[in-house]
Amino acid sequence: MSKPPRLTLPSVARAYRLTTARGEFAVHEAGQPVRGTALLVPGYTGSKEDFVGLLGPLAGAGYRVVAVDGRGQYETPGPRDEAAYGLEELARDVLAQAAALGGGPLHLVGHSLGGLIARAAVLRDAAPFASLTLMSSGPGAITEVQRARTKLLVAGLEALRDDMPALWEAMRAQDPPDAVPDGPAMTEFLRERWLATVPEQLITTGRVLIGEPDRVAELAEVPLPKLVLSGKVDYAWPVPLMDEMAVRLSAARVIVEDAEHSPNAENPQVTAGALASFWELALQR
Repeated sequence: MSKPPRLTLPSVARAYRLTTARGEFAVHEAGQPVRGTALLVPGYTGSKEDFVGLLGPLAGAGYRVVAVDGRGQYETPGPRDEAAYGLEELARDVLAQAAALGGGPLHLVGHSLGGLIARAAVLRDAAPFASLTLMSSGPGAITEVQRARTKLLVAGLEALRDDMPALWEAMRAQDPPDAVPDGPAMTEFLRERWLATVPEQLITTGRVLIGEPDRVAELAEVPLPKLVLSGKVDYAWPVPLMDEMAVRLSAARVIVEDAEHSPNAENPQVTAGALASFWELALQR
């Protein structure tokens, strides 16, 4: 799971609930839309906090940055109904968020599962967006090893969806013995986020990661500037696979040094610089 680099919002940011035609969504927002707005969509088991390291740098570069908790994800409520979390439903939510953010250039960024959601939104309607960034997100389902792990998690969720604390403890018991322990505040945050996320959201989106088909050819037909951004190593989609996807998409490609699956959290300063540079070029096309 992604871990924020820190939990405190920068002074330029605020937390509030974004009102849309499809309900309210918890967001963190920073900056003014001098050069445009960015909508940041988090990944599986993640939340808006995963982007906290990007808020200050991107606001300083002249962007309004809005990181969102999706439906049923951490501080955004959602129903106990698996049908509510299908990929097309989540894509419609992203389009509603885009509409609520208003006019001006709007850059869409999806991290991991968020990239699959962002892709589905763009395939449904690309008109609201000035660009699309797929961050640590691949052409379809995750690797075989990660599919096996996610299937186990989904099975656990199906069995223990009404006892999420017990499942959390079972998950943490599987942590490698040599793993660096989180501090008390991060430990509490990660547990709280897990317990607040609707289990049906995790079940349904887990299945998306396991079974999503390759839709790169469809996306390549969308006349929108695209960026494929990742760390140097990725456990969900191998870096060479993302390299190939970028070629198929005729997309810009950035590999962030000193980062793995979550460059937004692991090297946010460099990631922010790469995003701002891409967005500037995207508007010149």
